[in-house]
Parts: sequence; C-alpha cells; structure tokens
Amino acid sequence: MAKVAFLGLGVMGYPMAGHLKAKGGHDLTVYNRTGAKADAWVAQHGGRAARTPKEAAAGQDFVFACVGNDEDLRAVTIGPEGAFQAMAPGSVFVDNTTASADVARELQAKAKALGIGFVDAPVSGGQAGAENGVLTVMCGGEESDYARAEPVIMAFARAARRLGGPGAGQLAKMVNQICIAGLVQGLSEGLHFARKAGLDIEQLVDVISKGAAGSWQMENRHKTMNQDKFDFGFAVDWMRKDLSICLAEARRNGATLPVTAAVDQFYGEVQAMGGGRWDTSSLFARLERK
Repeated sequence: MAKVAFLGLGVMGYPMAGHLKAKGGHDLTVYNRTGAKADAWVAQHGGRAARTPKEAAAGQDFVFACVGNDEDLRAVTIGPEGAFQAMAPGSVFVDNTTASADVARELQAKAKALGIGFVDAPVSGGQAGAENGVLTVMCGGEESDYARAEPVIMAFARAARRLGGPGAGQLAKMVNQICIAGLVQGLSEGLHFARKAGLDIEQLVDVISKGAAGSWQMENRHKTMNQDKFDFGFAVDWMRKDLSICLAEARRNGATLPVTAAVDQFYGEVQAMGGGRWDTSSLFARLERK
C-alpha cells in the first residue's frame, strides 16, 4: 500500500481514483477544483479530501493528476498552491492528462530539479475503460520513475508501457487519437453509405466485422450510431482539444496529417450543430444531416 493523492475527479479521474483505493488498496487523498466533487468521492470511497493540490500532495508517495489541458496541469503542479511545492524528494508525479509533449518535458525538468520523479501517462479507453479499470496507459519518463509507478498505475489499467523519455507518453497518445479520428470517419461514411444503399446495417456489420474492416469502433459504436444516439464515450469538445495538440505537434515535427486535419474540421461542424458534448461517433450525424 502506498500513500497516493489524486488531482482531478472528472469523468475519468473519479473512477480511476476509486480503483486506486478499492483495487490497489492505497491510502487516497483527493483534490478537485470543485470541492463538492471531492467530498462526494470521499463519501463513496473513504480517504480524505484536500482543498488545494499542495495540501493533497504533502507526505504522499505518488501524486496522480487527470485534468483538462496544459494550463490546468501547470496550475496543479507549479501554480501558487501546486503539488510540487509539497512533494518530497523521491516521490513520483504521474500525469494522466492528455496534454502536449512540451508541457510534459517542461514539468519533468522542474520535477527533476526538485528530486521528484515525473511520468507522463495519458490514458485510452474512455469513460467505460476508466469505470471498469481497463485503461491503456502510454508512458514517458525515466525508467526508474516508471518502474516505481507501474504497479500503482495497474490498479486502473489493463496495459501500461513506457515508450521512451519525457513526453513519449503524450506523443503516443497523439498517435492513438490520430488513428481513432480516421477510423471513426471511415465507419461513419460506411454506415451512411449503407443506409443510402438500403442495406440492413446489423446484418452488414455482423459480416464485415469478422473481416479486415473490423475494429473496436465498429463493434462498440455501430448500434448506437444506427440508432442516431451519440451519448456514449469521449466528447467531441475533448476530441477537438486532443486533435489540436496532434496538429500542433505535426507542425513542429513535419508530419503530414491530411485526414486528421479534415476530421478536426468535421468535428468543428458537429460542434456548430450543438454536438460539443456528443461522443466522437457523432461524425455520422454530420453526414446524415445532409
């Protein structure tokens, strides 16, 4: 059992922290910007609620964070009441936020100067993966820091791997989102075509999902897409945030991402339709409106 703090109890962080307490058996202190959410978590799981990241981090072996973006991450680490002010040398900060590789490298350098370990560890698997404790975790950082953190991470993961130095986890998550964007657009176009052609979508998917066209998205999203329901999984607003990170990194490293750029604009159209909180499979709704 370790002493662990978790900063950020959103759709992902709330159940992830729950698994650290229930499955991992760790001593948990939680922090959320809206204190009532932290109080609700403690009422459900036990542990302790802190009123600032600094308070939450004091005396902990590990501090986890899952917040919104680069600036939110800076606020909870190096802000006026940030966790780095209270973390002891030898402790490890694990960042599960989907953020830029630049901020991961920046914060790893600041942590190292303080004698603190830092692992960038964005996750994939969505809300269902977080709730079921089966997330995939892509990690970057120094080998020794990752080795210490991995057993704790596995409380909410089915797979975790270090893919390189600081920032490598965030770069891997960008690849993940690039691949998903193309898959969902392809599936949306396929199902849209099938409707226009008068095919039975359930029978169609039952056949083609067993071949080369099969994917997690097809298996898990075709039914809700065919029902014109888009209230499952990862929200369009968050996907656009992630794709903006991918496209910014591509501009820096020279990668060419024409499909990703197009899908990002398609999601912008979904937002204009009022679908910012719809899930990412709502690319289908954009096609069906025309």
